[in-house]
Amino acid sequence: MTPPDPPPLTIVRPGEGLTGDLGAIGVQFKLWGRDTGGALSVVEHPFPVGALVPPHLHTFEDEFSIVLEGEIGFRSGDREVVLGAGGYITKPRGEYHAMWNAGSVPARMIEIISPAGFEHFFREVSELVGDPESAAAQGPAIAERYGLRFAEPDWLAGVIERYGLGTT
Repeated sequence: MTPPDPPPLTIVRPGEGLTGDLGAIGVQFKLWGRDTGGALSVVEHPFPVGALVPPHLHTFEDEFSIVLEGEIGFRSGDREVVLGAGGYITKPRGEYHAMWNAGSVPARMIEIISPAGFEHFFREVSELVGDPESAAAQGPAIAERYGLRFAEPDWLAGVIERYGLGTT
């Protein structure tokens, strides 16, 4: 049996990569699935002060996050933590999780997604952000296609209040 061809050498220099707006946070695409043979994708997310990524779960992929700057809060299941630069966290598929800027300065993190594919969700959403009508009409179908589920757990209001989210 012949082993599969290795993925191509891909170089992404600091500051390079397509960027987009996801609403509450941004996205900068670093490695696409085509760059890794589908094994994973990598994006960076800037988190402005007050930003909240609402509770959601993935059915197709796991996420691994590394905080680069600032402080980012994470809630996954019944576990909550705030991580500063250099902190790592896993967010397993099938478990509701949320993320937010937990500090008073902008924050940034790397997101490693395995297997690849979900980076295309970010691309599709970023194409709709400037058109609220299209986003409202197409958003649920896009989320469904990527196996994304949303919820509003009891703990969400407390996180929003404690960190003053959505107020800046």
